[in-house]
Amino acid sequence: MNYETLLADFARDDDRLVVMTAENRAAIRNLPPILGPRFIDVGIAEQTMIGAAAGLALAGRIPVVHALATFLVLRAFEFIRTDVGIAGLPVKLVGGVPGVLSEANGPTHQAIEDIGILRGIPKMRVVCPSDEVELLSMMPHVIADTAPVYVRYNALPAVVPHHEPFAMGRAEVLSAGKHVTLLTYGVMLREVWAARALLEKQGISARVVNVRSLSPVDERALLDASSGTELVVTVEDHFTKGGLATIFAETLLRFGRTCRFHPFAFDDRWFRPGLLGDVLAYERLDGPGIAGRVSDLLREKNPKPAPFTTEPTA
Repeated sequence: MNYETLLADFARDDDRLVVMTAENRAAIRNLPPILGPRFIDVGIAEQTMIGAAAGLALAGRIPVVHALATFLVLRAFEFIRTDVGIAGLPVKLVGGVPGVLSEANGPTHQAIEDIGILRGIPKMRVVCPSDEVELLSMMPHVIADTAPVYVRYNALPAVVPHHEPFAMGRAEVLSAGKHVTLLTYGVMLREVWAARALLEKQGISARVVNVRSLSPVDERALLDASSGTELVVTVEDHFTKGGLATIFAETLLRFGRTCRFHPFAFDDRWFRPGLLGDVLAYERLDGPGIAGRVSDLLREKNPKPAPFTTEPTA
């Protein structure tokens, strides 16, 4: 089974389900003849799609909408916030090629602020599958949820053995470790898993936590992550601001916890476009880069807290 056949099965079982797209059919190209009038392509008109989806939801339908993540979030944000968010409608937002998965298309197509934007909407769910296995396991929960949900679509092959069933607001602990805790989600899990293997060869054990639900987030898992290892690192294909790094810091502050914490993410700047592997390697967000940075941090004799910017601002 893949994402497309899963949607087709849901549509056969529930005539409330409507699939919509803003001319992005890559993952759903075979659905039109199956769904008939319940497949709606609005063209390159994300705002129109969200407005129409809100109307369909008010009429009792379950719209699952598709567009490139950056255009879905940025072009249609007012409609997502006002038409969907304020009313709390069960519209399912599926953002394609999130993060830097758009590769050489560059910053205009890179959704690296989407989580920070959408998690600011009350009751908005934000989930980030690390691979196709996880995507398929979370979609039944996404469709059944009565709240709006944003899915950072990712159907890459699995490289990590998942052993905890998906639940909204629950993280997955993939490995135990005593030296460093690596918190991550989405496509970056494969890089973190590669880093874990490289660190193990250096005698460094890493606890890996898959924070696949970012809103709501598993606060207990984040608090548990703040103790038991010398260092906590968040790894994400998102700006440092607003993503998992911010969520982790907010959780520590809310519960009065402290730990040695470093965020590995995109700094407060734009960067050159490139193929996924090249971008991650340049930013030291690939497996070897993550392992090297963690190793360097653990070797520091007098570690200092990691600032979110290089120098304090007035």
